[in-house]
Amino acid sequence: MATTSTPSFPIVTGENLLGEPYELPGALEAARNLLLVAFRREQQAAVDTWLPLAEALEDEHHYLRYYEIPVISRYYRPFRWFIDGGMRTGIPDEDTRERTITVYTDTPTFRRALDLPTDSTIYALLVDRDGRVHWRAEGPLTDVAARDLRDHLADSE
Repeated sequence: MATTSTPSFPIVTGENLLGEPYELPGALEAARNLLLVAFRREQQAAVDTWLPLAEALEDEHHYLRYYEIPVISRYYRPFRWFIDGGMRTGIPDEDTRERTITVYTDTPTFRRALDLPTDSTIYALLVDRDGRVHWRAEGPLTDVAARDLRDHLADSE
């Protein structure tokens, strides 16, 4: 991490694509949670690069769960039914719908809280239920990021 202080995941509300409400980070289910944070629809392909690793790590580590977190400007909240409905239509798998928690918030404030320099890429964040960020990477999955995350998880067991 480039910062001297550890950023924390801000308290935000959202709903998964099954319509269940969440207050994050407290409602995260595991001791460690891999959050794949995206800001734009076209970033889904980058998120998808992380999914095989996320699934494998969840199988390997009982204390880990992963989520997809689309973060959308609060100004689009009145259109939530349309936006979330479109995502639901594109995701037939119920487990994926359950793991996808859409957050409508002030995106610049959200990014500042996490020290995320831009919304033009995705971020993978390893977060505990208190919001402490233990590890992070930017962009699509790389071999280096995969190795680094695996090493971090091995060191924290």
